[in-house]
Amino acid sequence: MKFNYFIFLISFSIIVSCSSSTNTNEFIKKTEGRYLYTSDEVLEVYFENNILQLKWRGANNIKPLKVNATTFFVKEMNEKLEFTQNNKNETYITIVPKENDTIVRKFRKLSINEKIPSEYLNNGNFEKALAGYLAIKQTDSLNKIIDEHYFNKLGYNKLNNKEIEKALAIFKLNIELYPYSANTYDSYADALKRQGDTIQALIYYKKSLVIDSGNKRAKKFIEKYDQK
Repeated sequence: MKFNYFIFLISFSIIVSCSSSTNTNEFIKKTEGRYLYTSDEVLEVYFENNILQLKWRGANNIKPLKVNATTFFVKEMNEKLEFTQNNKNETYITIVPKENDTIVRKFRKLSINEKIPSEYLNNGNFEKALAGYLAIKQTDSLNKIIDEHYFNKLGYNKLNNKEIEKALAIFKLNIELYPYSANTYDSYADALKRQGDTIQALIYYKKSLVIDSGNKRAKKFIEKYDQK
């Protein structure tokens, strides 16, 4: 038994030593780039000294273990990633299914200038960010990435940092995503009020009150404004 295990170790060592962690120029050219890991998250593939590395969820220099010419094991994900191409020569990353897996997960390579919605949002391109988030909502209305409360909190972070224009843009984005939510109109009205635009604030407080007649802040503001 010990002898067989010893033979196994020797065989495994030979396989590992014979397999090169470096990659061909052709493989690098096809695979290097950014991949859409989730609807608003990127997995970046790059190479140093022809060795594949990843950037993922804030971690740089992730070094997968090369299994074969196109497959790599990523311990940080506990997954095997396989690089594949379709008949249009478009490159994808496919997660190698584990035992009993019924769903095949595949991530497409983004074009050079393509950005995800959160990147547009962070860059201040709210129009393209909204278009991206609306596309996500159309595909999956329950996707956590388009959570109403997340955008509301983000808007108030900007508002509290005196970035009123950015706060207004984020609150307006939230209204577009959730047009039947009283809270989205209330937050937008609050930002308008802090900006000093009481007329527009009144309009949006009234819209909030139409959806939620129990909105005390909206009632208080409207009553105070009507007294003037």
